[in-house]
Amino acid sequence: MSEKMSFQAEVNKMLNIVVNSLYSEKYIFLRELISNASDACDKLKYLMLTKPDIAVNNGELKITVTPDEKNNTLTVSDNGIGMNKDDLINHLGVIAKSGTSDFIANMKENGAAADLIGQFGVGFYSAFMVADKVEIITKKAGEEEAYKWISNGVDGFEIEPDQKESIGFEIKLYLKPEDKNFTDTIYLRHLIRTYSDHINYPIELDLGEAGREVVNTASALWVKNKSEITPEQYKDFYQHISHNFDDPWLTLHFKAEGSMEYTSLLFIPSTQPYDLFQPDRKQSLKLYVNRVFISDKVEDLMPNYLRFVKGIVDSSDLPLNISREMLQQNALIAKIRNGIVGRLLKDLKKRMENYEDYLKFWQNFGTAFKEGIYEDYSNRAEIAGLSLFYSTNDENKLTSLDDYIKRMPKDQNAVYYITGDDVKVLSNNPQLEIFKKNGREVLLLIDPIDEFWTQTLANYKGKPIKHISQADENWQITRDGAKADEGSFDKLLNFMGELFKDELGKVQPTEKLTSAPVALNVESGQMSIHLERLMRNHQQQTAFNSNRILEVNPYHPLIIKMSEAMEDEKNKEEIAKIAKILLDQAKIAEGEPISDPAFYVSAVSEYLLKTF
Repeated sequence: MSEKMSFQAEVNKMLNIVVNSLYSEKYIFLRELISNASDACDKLKYLMLTKPDIAVNNGELKITVTPDEKNNTLTVSDNGIGMNKDDLINHLGVIAKSGTSDFIANMKENGAAADLIGQFGVGFYSAFMVADKVEIITKKAGEEEAYKWISNGVDGFEIEPDQKESIGFEIKLYLKPEDKNFTDTIYLRHLIRTYSDHINYPIELDLGEAGREVVNTASALWVKNKSEITPEQYKDFYQHISHNFDDPWLTLHFKAEGSMEYTSLLFIPSTQPYDLFQPDRKQSLKLYVNRVFISDKVEDLMPNYLRFVKGIVDSSDLPLNISREMLQQNALIAKIRNGIVGRLLKDLKKRMENYEDYLKFWQNFGTAFKEGIYEDYSNRAEIAGLSLFYSTNDENKLTSLDDYIKRMPKDQNAVYYITGDDVKVLSNNPQLEIFKKNGREVLLLIDPIDEFWTQTLANYKGKPIKHISQADENWQITRDGAKADEGSFDKLLNFMGELFKDELGKVQPTEKLTSAPVALNVESGQMSIHLERLMRNHQQQTAFNSNRILEVNPYHPLIIKMSEAMEDEKNKEEIAKIAKILLDQAKIAEGEPISDPAFYVSAVSEYLLKTF
């Protein structure tokens, strides 16, 4: 005899929230129902440890998905622990009450652990997103009676006795007309493989006359012992989850235990993805809970500078919110992130011992990895130690900060760097002349991020990191030639200052140049010329103008001749032309565009002709 019952806790309002607001995508219902079926199988398996005869002739634990296109229904069944009448009333008649939660509580009371999904108990109600009516037939292990539960999700539910030979749970969804696509076997196969591939029980898709097909692998590679997994299996899994065809450069498989347990299987590719620097690039890690795929959109699971890392993280005790799509406590995700970042950095340090091998990683991902020096405060120094840079020591070979420091003379008090767009251009920058003559190595930084991390990493292992313009050393310079007369040289500086007043902040003498006549610089503390150029190009405007300084070398023969020529008024036109050429040359040395290319080409050609 059928009994009509009402939902508790203003169920109509709650169901409306579940159906319309809780889940962002309709297809999530299938993941939820399969997850519940997996829980039921887990419960029976645990129960059989103490009562081996409770599931006699029940067969292999499994889950079956049966679509019926003709009648527009979808059935998900299992041969797990099942439910009796009281279970149906208590667990399906009350929103947010979960049999799984009760089961875990009982297991804990008995001193056992059961890591099961479904602790909030609303996953079942996601069925009403796609169904006008839900019908359940179930029989509980150890009992003889079977029951049918029917509801339209609006005005309560009905329970009546029924017939069922085997124990388990069968839920049939009478699909809404617009959700007929959930009877498509191709689509169902895709959903199961995407969201439930690693459920620990076979998931069969009933294909009617064509028989049944086990869709999932029913084996999570990451839960196996590392000694049981071959390199080929790791490679196959990497290619499966990344959709890449290369071999992984690094495979990191570990289980963290303690206050929070999780397993990670991570990979660093051996080739750079095309979208590494695209702003809308998707997260590369997949989050699982007990082998059930939850999301690949947990942004805080991996820091952005490690966005090239592929793999999965599976936690058995990670608290989720009621939809399983949003994390309930971000602090726990942060704990997992810190753990996997720490292990990745540790393994990278080991691989760095082989320079040629590590260089493959750096050429693919170094530019992105260096972002961590700027972004990751807690790991800043370690990331810097794992980074490679060009330097004046060898323009063709990258070096680490540790190797740089080992080569430093005893009287050198800082790590020096210069920024630009090209290594060859930077290495010939006239401002480096005095550093080279005094045996001071300079890092040649050519990536945009270098302008930013150098502002946040004040020192490395006690050595200050300084731009060459901030060097305060006592330079030893041997001059072979003469120096411009102080009086005429001052006149030249004043003349050039007036000539370039609209383009430069000042023109001043310098003792730091040796073979070059002039060089461009900026006031101390101001934006570097390279950073200004980056900002200008990014913003498509000229709002970023540092106070440029043209530094003039009073020992250069050309500057001496120009100073002497200042004594005759008729030479000023020619001096102005030469000064403009020198300014353009200083800009070119900095990688800057010159203001009048036509003038520069014509003037240089004119002076070249005079040499013959």
